[in-house]
Amino acid sequence: MTSKIPVTIITGFLGSGKTTLIRNLIQHANGRRLAVIVNEFGEMGIDGELIKSCCSNEEDVLELNNGCLCCTVQEEFLPVMLQLMERKDTIDHIIIETSGLALPKPLLHAFNWPDLKSQITVGAVVTVVDLVGQATGEICDRERVQAQRLADDSLDHETPIEELFEDQLSCADLVVLTKKDLLEGLQFEEVTGVISSRLRPNVKMVTATNGELPADVLLGVKAAAEDDLESRHSHHEEDHANGLDHHHDDDIDSIVVTVTAPHTPESLVAALKEMVAEHEIYRIKGFIDIPNKPMRMVLQGVSHRFDHYFDRKWKENETRKTSLVFIGDELVGKDLSALLHEKLN
Repeated sequence: MTSKIPVTIITGFLGSGKTTLIRNLIQHANGRRLAVIVNEFGEMGIDGELIKSCCSNEEDVLELNNGCLCCTVQEEFLPVMLQLMERKDTIDHIIIETSGLALPKPLLHAFNWPDLKSQITVGAVVTVVDLVGQATGEICDRERVQAQRLADDSLDHETPIEELFEDQLSCADLVVLTKKDLLEGLQFEEVTGVISSRLRPNVKMVTATNGELPADVLLGVKAAAEDDLESRHSHHEEDHANGLDHHHDDDIDSIVVTVTAPHTPESLVAALKEMVAEHEIYRIKGFIDIPNKPMRMVLQGVSHRFDHYFDRKWKENETRKTSLVFIGDELVGKDLSALLHEKLN
């Protein structure tokens, strides 16, 4: 009997460092033949493009941009997996990067489908956690949420984002903590204490700086997670059991903005920080075109923290432009393009 192909599901909230972790994994795969499925929230495939840029064969990266995998399992995920199975002899391991808003457990259920069960096993669900975002509460503005709770006793105890975070942790077989270098010792102990209290027994936590983690650590877990669904708590399933509809926070959406006003990386970041202060924007990412420079620049932002770096040369057949994806609360209807250009002019 042919052995099953192992799958590692990498989940975690927006901006936690999933793509950086996968890029490092690809570059240090130690001969493993990897296939990667990338699922993004939004129509512009930033993460998929970044992963392709470090792959020797771009055909090994498959992108799903039509919604979170947990909502489109049957329509999107199953066909892609069956497509991969047609060339399974060329694959040693499959990596799935979920959207930052995805619930991992509905995806796990899919691996028990007859068409997949005999061919694939989930070695691990790896949950990536941005320690700084959890320490400061910037991902979910806890001070604002707490003020709302105090003002209105009818509000639910948990916010949708916090429920999502708990579901991602409760489903984990391994937790990767990123950005530890940006925390002080006491903050690290406090945050890791909160995280560990939400994990199932014997789930390990490891730290990674700049996505650097040995491939054997990420790919060496053999949890057969699809056979261990009952131990993984899910708000999503509790709601269904109680006859309630459970959705992602329907107010979270994404907007793509193409920047036409003159700008530098520094002026762009300054304008974006102002916008983050004025609106509930969780994540900004995209590419910057710098005139007279042959290299494309990547911009990554989580709350008020931004980073930018060159990743590769612009290709001859691609249009050079600065395009950004904004992900946040109730962004549709707000003219973010006009706001950004006003701040740049």
